[in-house]
Amino acid sequence: MKLSLFNPSDTQSVIRLFTEVFTTSEGKSEGEVIGTLVTNLIATTKPQELIGFTASDDDGIIACIFFSRFIVPNKQSAFILAPVAVATQHQGLGTGQKLIRYGLDYLKRQMVDLVFTYGDPAFYTKTGFKPIAETVVKAPFALSEPIGWLAQSLDGHPIETMQGATQCVEALSDSKYW
Repeated sequence: MKLSLFNPSDTQSVIRLFTEVFTTSEGKSEGEVIGTLVTNLIATTKPQELIGFTASDDDGIIACIFFSRFIVPNKQSAFILAPVAVATQHQGLGTGQKLIRYGLDYLKRQMVDLVFTYGDPAFYTKTGFKPIAETVVKAPFALSEPIGWLAQSLDGHPIETMQGATQCVEALSDSKYW
C-alpha cells in the first residue's frame, strides 16, 4: 500500500471512491451527498487550506482523507479531518488508521497545533482523537451527535478552553454535515 498526498489529477477517482463507499454503507442519497461534498471541497477550497491524502494499491486508490482549515478563536493553527473513505473491501484492515496517522504526521511537520473531527469515537480514538466538549471548543454548527466531536493536540500542549465561534471552509459550512 502506498500513502501519498492527494494529487488533483486523482479528483474523479476520489469522488467516485467517496460516492461508492457512502452509497454502500448509508444508501444512494448519502453517497450522492458525500460525493457532492468532496466535489465542492476540492473545487472551492484554496489549496493552502485543503490537504488530502490517498492510499493506493495496484488497483488504484483505496482510501482518501481530507483535512481543511479550521479557524479557532485563539488563532492556533487548526484543521478538521472530514471526510474519510476507505473502499469497502479494505475496511477493517487498518487502512484508514494508517492513512490518518500519515496525515497527522504530515500536519505535525507543518506546525499545525490542533486537529478536529466529527465522527465515530470508536474509530477516531484509535488515531489519537479524544472527545471534546463544546464548552471547550465550539463546533461551527449544532451537532446532531455531540459525542462525535473530537480533537487532538499536535503540538503537545493541552487544548485550552476557547471562547467564541469557530469556522470551517465553505464546503463544510452546511448544517446537514453536523
